[in-house]
Amino acid sequence: MSAKVSWIVATTLALLCICVYAQQPADLILSQVCLGCICEVTSGCNTTIGCYDSVCGPFAITWGYWSDAGKPTLNNEPLNDKSYANCVNDPYCAANTIQGYMNKFGQDCTGDGVINCDDYLRIHRLGGYGCTGQLDKKYEYRYKLCMQTFGQ
Repeated sequence: MSAKVSWIVATTLALLCICVYAQQPADLILSQVCLGCICEVTSGCNTTIGCYDSVCGPFAITWGYWSDAGKPTLNNEPLNDKSYANCVNDPYCAANTIQGYMNKFGQDCTGDGVINCDDYLRIHRLGGYGCTGQLDKKYEYRYKLCMQTFGQ
């Protein structure tokens, strides 16, 4: 992993740590490392990426994913036409979206008897109903490298 990538992941992990633990309900178990690695393999944690091809933000979240997660809003603003894009383009609100989605769809996708980040990555990438499918090899390799580098 390059120094630039490591710096991006470390910065993202630090930012997510502050927000996630401050707002995290008791039943969520996604760690900062897990969220950071999902972000890294999804977009390189590009927080300025915006919206493209029906996905938005550094985690490439669709409107349906955001809706299934409970439609969290940035700074608890009232729902409006910009709530989806505002939330998922913000790393903190996007992390809350992922946690909400995992609360709804969290399951053992790998069949190893444990629900952990390997499962969350699959749920994030393949969806709550398709998480037992095959991951793209490059995507999976980048995830494993990130997890090895930042530990869990």
